[in-house]
Amino acid sequence: MGNGWHEWPLVLFTVLGQCVAGALLVSGYGWLTAKDDAVKQRIVRNMFFLWLVMGIAFLASVMHLGSPLRAFNSLNRVGASALSNEIASGSLFFAVGGLWWLVAFLGKMPAALGKIWLLAGMVLGLVFVLAMTRVYLIDTVPTWYNGYTTLAFFMTMLLSGPLFATLLLRAAGVSCSPARFAGVSVLALLVTVAVIVLQGLALGEIHSSVQNASALVPDYASLQVWRILLLAAGLGCWICPLVRRKEPSVGGLALGLVSVLAGEIIGRGLFYGLHMTVGMAVAG
Repeated sequence: MGNGWHEWPLVLFTVLGQCVAGALLVSGYGWLTAKDDAVKQRIVRNMFFLWLVMGIAFLASVMHLGSPLRAFNSLNRVGASALSNEIASGSLFFAVGGLWWLVAFLGKMPAALGKIWLLAGMVLGLVFVLAMTRVYLIDTVPTWYNGYTTLAFFMTMLLSGPLFATLLLRAAGVSCSPARFAGVSVLALLVTVAVIVLQGLALGEIHSSVQNASALVPDYASLQVWRILLLAAGLGCWICPLVRRKEPSVGGLALGLVSVLAGEIIGRGLFYGLHMTVGMAVAG
């Protein structure tokens, strides 16, 4: 039993990877819709931080596997293994997105090719997140083998990604006044709260002959409350200025992103803490 922090490399890999996938969708949209070449170049310059964070995520993943060689060996079963598919899709996302950024940063990107290449990277980010969810849909782990796992992973993408992208766009001098992406993150927060409540109720119905799922993480409820408070506070740093019809500050957005990531790291730690491998599980 515990809070799942012993799996901290996987916590960082999944949360940061999902954050970058979501951030590329929004910052990519900002780049695609920018009319001025100078603005586009400023956006590209700041998108460096996407790939820096993605690199940190993959470094954490390699630490979990023990060595880079194991990461390469895990690619031997692409198509047949969910783990191989996750690493392959993540590597492809990192490579396609990172190379797009490098060519665009150097000013060598043809306009038409740049749009197609970026769109491909954005789609690969979604594929990567989907592949992540498949790793944990294991029928012998009843606490993970449900739709809450898929929802939680995509909600992390929608909670943290748009905020990260807005921070990068704001630092590039791009207006953040349109509230559509903030609205997406607020909706993701509401869905996350619903998932927390429903999953908490469902845990009481999952047990084996020797263990109850609800006893796996003794502080589950209080930690989820802290998680929700951090998520709400983080999004508030973004939304409150918009409500007052002001541009959010770079500092406020950075604080908000740290708060949201902290909340999602707590949530992901709880997720790993709920690991319950059983031969005979009973739901209900």
